[in-house]
Amino acid sequence: MSNAPVSFAARLATKINTTGTVLCVGIDPHPHLMHSLFGGTDAIPGSPEALTHLEAFCSELIDAASGKVPAVKPQAALFEQHGPGGMRVLADIARKAREASLLVIMDAKRGDIGSTAEAYASAWLGPDALFPSDALTVNPYLGLDSLMPFITQASAVGAGLFILARTSNAGSRDLQQLDAGGTPIWAHLARLIAPVVTDNLDAIAGFSSIGIVAGATGPDEAHALRTELPTAPFLIPGYGAQGASATDALAGLIRDNQNKLTGGLVNASRGISHCAAAQTAADISSWRRAVNDALSHATDALAS
Repeated sequence: MSNAPVSFAARLATKINTTGTVLCVGIDPHPHLMHSLFGGTDAIPGSPEALTHLEAFCSELIDAASGKVPAVKPQAALFEQHGPGGMRVLADIARKAREASLLVIMDAKRGDIGSTAEAYASAWLGPDALFPSDALTVNPYLGLDSLMPFITQASAVGAGLFILARTSNAGSRDLQQLDAGGTPIWAHLARLIAPVVTDNLDAIAGFSSIGIVAGATGPDEAHALRTELPTAPFLIPGYGAQGASATDALAGLIRDNQNKLTGGLVNASRGISHCAAAQTAADISSWRRAVNDALSHATDALAS
């Protein structure tokens, strides 16, 4: 009997099926948006008060998301700015999310070569990592050799990767969308990693554990990326606050033989945790209702 861990691809497919949605809740504790219920906007980064409120905010989001969506996506930078205490909170809330049966997509965008990449991979990937996650975002623009330690570690522990391909920010045009011999760089990247995606295919799930980041602000590119990488799960930022519509966000996803969406996750962050009704909530009960309403609205919008 094999002791190999269940693949990230299989776990993701199962979670999408059981929750009935491709929505991923971003955990983005922006200091300048923090409600007074969680300490307000003027907390000193790394202070005991800031860390207490940071953990409370994240815990509330995990409670709201549990059982309703497949995954949460903590933004590592917004914890790192709080120093060692912030990173402790990140590790703790990652464990809490996993205990709540949520997949954890760690948005840390790591990327390096050799032993440095191995160290990053060890720190971030798998249930026993110091920052436990089911999948990690990685930056491929140092070349394929910078990805291999992450791919090796992900395979060993049943984790996944989301490789930055065509991101949602306006600056993606500066490099990713440049023409290189008649083909944009993001397309060259897709062709470069296609064998790696195929090598990490879970035949039963029908998808690979190696996916890409494909921003919702580029729906035409998402269609093209899906053609190049038919079995790669997509992590799709840019929906809502960055201006992309639900239709844009769903461009690279797939409908199965029951017409259910699959093939990746659409992330929503500020539109849920910092939505207008949540920001004006008078008490924690009102805040919770606002967040739950925003979750329901996003889920419905992404079901069409």
